[in-house]
Amino acid sequence: MRRLLNLVMFAPKTIRTMWHDVFPYHFKTTSVLLCTSSFQGDHSCNGTQSSIKALSSDPQLFEDQFDKLVTDLSERDIVDPSLADALTRLREVLVYNSPLGKRNRGLSVIGSLRDLLPPTQLTQDTVQQSLVVGWCIEMLQGCFLVADDIMDGSVTRRGQPCWYKRDGIGLDAINDSYLLEASVYRLLRIHCRKQPYYVHLLELFTEISFQTELGQSLDLMTAPPGQIDLSRFTMDRYKAIVKYKTAFYSFYLPVAAAMYIAGIESEEEHNNAKLILLEMGEFFQIQDDYLDCYGDPAVTGKIGTDIQDNKCSWLVVTALETMTPEQRAELEACYGQNDDACVEKVKALYNTLQMPKLYHNYEEESYQRLQKLIACHAQNLPHSVFLNFAKKIYKRTK
Repeated sequence: MRRLLNLVMFAPKTIRTMWHDVFPYHFKTTSVLLCTSSFQGDHSCNGTQSSIKALSSDPQLFEDQFDKLVTDLSERDIVDPSLADALTRLREVLVYNSPLGKRNRGLSVIGSLRDLLPPTQLTQDTVQQSLVVGWCIEMLQGCFLVADDIMDGSVTRRGQPCWYKRDGIGLDAINDSYLLEASVYRLLRIHCRKQPYYVHLLELFTEISFQTELGQSLDLMTAPPGQIDLSRFTMDRYKAIVKYKTAFYSFYLPVAAAMYIAGIESEEEHNNAKLILLEMGEFFQIQDDYLDCYGDPAVTGKIGTDIQDNKCSWLVVTALETMTPEQRAELEACYGQNDDACVEKVKALYNTLQMPKLYHNYEEESYQRLQKLIACHAQNLPHSVFLNFAKKIYKRTK
């Protein structure tokens, strides 16, 4: 119950209003008055150093933007009354699928920008634009997740039913995913088209969307519905899926966007950042795979289904590299089966193979590799951009 109350108290106003309609209690939130702090936890004052002004934290600034952006998308420059029902649906889609996650990707834009620019260059307009771009990333992720949940047949997402599982939605959610993606480009046009980095952002979002969709294609082709073929599950294929499906949009996109906003256009610097961030993104997905099996659904907000969904996950790929022929035969008989007994047998196999220990060893090795990459390739970029990311993902439980 405490977790539910926290979720409602710190949700955007649109969501708090929806909850108030159902549960007419009075939730009070405390105003946060302090110098602006980034998602990564460092503190800096916005504006000139001679005038210190009490400001909300970055998460609060980010939250405060959401209702304004929903209004931009559903009311601005739209005068045709025949669209009223469609615009109501757009608002519902945005509210349900954009703001209830951890928001790490969106907040990483302003967090990275604070590492890249001195406080005197962080104008109110620059901060505002970085918050908008952050929400664009959250909406793009919402687009991917709505579609992904349909393809995977998932049940829950972020502690609530998947969008397509709600009454009256079903496969109409496919079009809703398109609405989320289209919202990204409408917001960029409204808020950033007069900026010198506008074209860079457009190219960045379109290219990374393309890469993510290629990664999703690899994922689907590696484990087609109804076909259990563990010989397809190799570490090379797994890493390709992870790189394109997750790492580009989750790690490189927010930092690259912040770099463009900060005026960093050098292809060399973007390639250096990409090298570091893709390594981090690979570990993040491996961690997600581990939590799908070993995480607590009350903490992660979703029920893991990788085993019954026949997913090419780090756990099964690693297990295949170390198990005996007899264990492999048992895995082939049970993996990808929507049967509780089969799922438990696969988990028992993982435990026999000491997968938790192998995972924790990998986590430590990955962190050490990341430190070396930062030292070698971030010579002209603040190390804090990458280290603050690392602090948030290593040892996470959700």
